[in-house]
Amino acid sequence: MELKRKLEILADAAKYDASCASSGSHRTRKRNGIGNTEGMGICHSYTPDGRCISLLKLLLTNVCIWDCSYCINRRSSNVPRARFKPDEVVQLTIDFYKRNYIEGLFLSSGIIQNADYTMEQLIRVAKTLREEHSFGGYVHLKAVPGASRELLLEAGKYADRLSANIEMPVQGDLDKLAPEKTIAEIEDTMADVKLGIDDARDRGKKFTFARAGQSTQLVVGASDSTDKTILTKAEALYNKFQLRRVYYSAFSPAAFTDPNLKKEKTPPMREHRLYEADWLIRNYGFAAHEVTTGLEGGNLDLENDPKLAWALRHRSLFPVDVNRASKSLLLRIPGIGIRNVSRILSIRRFHRLGLEDLARLKVTLSRAKWFITTADHNPDVFQLDTAKLSSLVKRNAIQPSLFGDQTLLSTAITGEI
Repeated sequence: MELKRKLEILADAAKYDASCASSGSHRTRKRNGIGNTEGMGICHSYTPDGRCISLLKLLLTNVCIWDCSYCINRRSSNVPRARFKPDEVVQLTIDFYKRNYIEGLFLSSGIIQNADYTMEQLIRVAKTLREEHSFGGYVHLKAVPGASRELLLEAGKYADRLSANIEMPVQGDLDKLAPEKTIAEIEDTMADVKLGIDDARDRGKKFTFARAGQSTQLVVGASDSTDKTILTKAEALYNKFQLRRVYYSAFSPAAFTDPNLKKEKTPPMREHRLYEADWLIRNYGFAAHEVTTGLEGGNLDLENDPKLAWALRHRSLFPVDVNRASKSLLLRIPGIGIRNVSRILSIRRFHRLGLEDLARLKVTLSRAKWFITTADHNPDVFQLDTAKLSSLVKRNAIQPSLFGDQTLLSTAITGEI
């Protein structure tokens, strides 16, 4: 098969893996080497400071011995098949980089022969890039569940990030949809990667291993598991393995999807709400049970973001005095994000804040004003216990303009809720 045709098949096959964000890595380029993890580019992966960078996203092969029903590349699927040789992926990466198309590589694969053989092939690509081509760009490798600890520890020497996708939050879902997989085996793989990361940290700066940590992916909507179950599992993975990210992928039936699966597409807003809830758990001090307790049917509210929905369910904790409240309580006010909480704590040491002060800080008063008291009069707070509050705080859908008010984009850029 021609290389161009392989690229068409295997680049398209890789699009279903969401766990490919490039973040948190810093790699010093060798003298006369090429590539840099901190370069600029145009793509769909983002660094912590909001820069968008380009990755060549490929499968080594979409041939797979497993038969996961939610996966388009499963053994029984009738999709066109292809396989790269490791040297072909290396050459593609170098050629694309030199043309300034990409700044790194995301490489996954179907399972060929067995887990160890597949992992060896992935390692060969990364090792060749690093040692023979002095490639200093970002490399993300799939950590194949069931691969030996020795291979996983070797992979971390060359990859900036490793990811073992758990896909389902409970074993019962895997038993029905991916019978060759077990959560225990996938978590053992995560534990081996964490072992490598911890060991590198203990040894100091001269020893590096998966600088950008590890991540995983959960498929949303392929099974009957609720958002409560999914977020509870995500929180457990964060706590146990110190994952950098859990990615959520809304299930979407495709032409070769198992006919026994659901025919309806998971609403993209459900995926979006899970990311918002995940952000609250990682950065705002919320626990998964706080975000999910009291949800109808165990799923997040599609109308309101999780922080606002939580506040509406816990009105007894409000109003909050922004001039007296603790940091943890300020973080729970809808419309006030992490950066503005820090600013409020700093400013109120010198004078009491009123609504105009919050407006100058660009606090989203359309949501916050119903839940706060300030140094001046705030008549909207008297609506807190009324039945119509939910409709008053509901945000209108806005399509931001490229040349319009950039404050509308603030939450997208900063991740604040």
